[in-house]
Amino acid sequence: MKTICGKIVKVTEKETFNGCISIENGKIVKIEKSEKEYDNYIVPGLIDPHVHIESSMLIPEKFAELAIKNGTVAIVTDPHEIANVLGLEGIKFMIENSKNTPLKIYFMAPSCVPATGFETSGAVINAKDIETLYRNYPEILGLAEMMNFPGVIFGDEEVMRKIEITKKYKKHIDGHAPLLRGENLKKYVEAGIETDHECSTIEEAIEKINLGMKIQIREGSAAKDFDALHTLIETHPEQIMFCTDDSHPDELIEKGEINKIVKKAIQKGHNIFNILKAASINAIRHYGLPVGKLEINDPADFIIVNNLQDFEIIKTYIDGEEVYNKNIENQYKNNTISHNINNFKAKKITEADIQVKCNKEGSIKINTILAFDGSLLTKKTVETSNCKNGEIKIDTEKDLLKLVVYNRYNENSKPSIAFIKGFNLKKGAIASTVAHDSHNILAIGTSDKEITKAVNKLIELKGGLVVSNNEQTDFIQLEVAGLMTSHNGKEIAEKYLQLNKIAKELGTNFKAPFMTLAFMALLVIPEIKLSDKGLFDGNKFEFINLIVE
Repeated sequence: MKTICGKIVKVTEKETFNGCISIENGKIVKIEKSEKEYDNYIVPGLIDPHVHIESSMLIPEKFAELAIKNGTVAIVTDPHEIANVLGLEGIKFMIENSKNTPLKIYFMAPSCVPATGFETSGAVINAKDIETLYRNYPEILGLAEMMNFPGVIFGDEEVMRKIEITKKYKKHIDGHAPLLRGENLKKYVEAGIETDHECSTIEEAIEKINLGMKIQIREGSAAKDFDALHTLIETHPEQIMFCTDDSHPDELIEKGEINKIVKKAIQKGHNIFNILKAASINAIRHYGLPVGKLEINDPADFIIVNNLQDFEIIKTYIDGEEVYNKNIENQYKNNTISHNINNFKAKKITEADIQVKCNKEGSIKINTILAFDGSLLTKKTVETSNCKNGEIKIDTEKDLLKLVVYNRYNENSKPSIAFIKGFNLKKGAIASTVAHDSHNILAIGTSDKEITKAVNKLIELKGGLVVSNNEQTDFIQLEVAGLMTSHNGKEIAEKYLQLNKIAKELGTNFKAPFMTLAFMALLVIPEIKLSDKGLFDGNKFEFINLIVE
């Protein structure tokens, strides 16, 4: 029998006391109060109920190393990204690799692969596939974020089949419905959607809560909603959870995982018991997770922190085993062999492949994407350019840069081209195969030559991030599906920060240019994006012409 002592924080009873926990066979068998005064606090392990592991650019077992150090004992993950690249094969890889870590990793079945019919993904997951996943993998808790909310509202046959199959297996259904309100929201909730992590205002969140939804307050690397929604911690403590959705490796190392949200909530002065409900208990209750709540007969999943102000993680325990100790270097570390599961058929391009032809010489108006620092949202703007020698040219002085999306799943595809403002690159190009949701090749640059170099380097690598400028090319190779790597998290975080630094030296003032770039092909987030099939109006959900007639 193992005994751990400290100030025990009993969230469900809203009580803190000096005491000791006795552990046997991975479970808590006794909790006793003590007369002795202890310095450190024992609190329930943290849980992330909605996260895409792929966004860390690390395979599950390498993501787990960083998560455990941040006090996370369990996650519910949606392998949506790798599913868009490799379908069921990709989901199977994530499930199998997750078994190499003590982190408790539970899965949701990706609901929208492809995310829309307006882009080319590497795979399709239909209702029959969803049922196959439920039958074969008990780790799958239900249907992941239903991004196709119009399909739910208007009764799309395939969408409704996925929902009905999920109900048949008595599993959960997560939502994704940014800005959805009123009667359409009611239809969405009535279909069986239980959660939403896309709320950006308190009014939207409360409307959804009043209809029975649980709200996951998101604070990730890209979208950050905590500041808008944190008052729910006091007003609706039973109906909320904290989640990260997407965390890049540098963020996991420098700021943390769910613990970073806990710290923000503490700084706002919120009740610690409400905070820990949102960070742990509510996810266990909602999803029925076999994770400990720091109660007798529970799995011994908990963390030890220095105090309830700084919330510094001292130790992490999962099933009674100490899997992280801040005083022991590399206590938990996997010796992973390299993986190369991928789907990459694109052939190299020439500068001629990305020229934009025009018929009328002189001034010409074009629909343009206006991007914002760190935002998934874009605006549609009409800009004036010039048709010269039958071609629309890049204009760095006006910040009118060229954006390219190139289908990586078909060797006979041609690049799709648009123009974009906001990045303010003055030289060079950046490119990536992390391009939500279908993860085709995505590039932005100041000349056709630099864009072509960057794209072709990605094709040579079969996935990753690239910066091209004159004779210099810097990159991170993401050999697993063009999304992740088997390399050490700290190493990738350092490379990622360095690549962002080099990109900024090209002129952009965006804090994380690759992160912003990744969302320029995300069609389900308004207002205007580019897919491998063309320029897309996210408000009207239809393709539009580049040239305004």
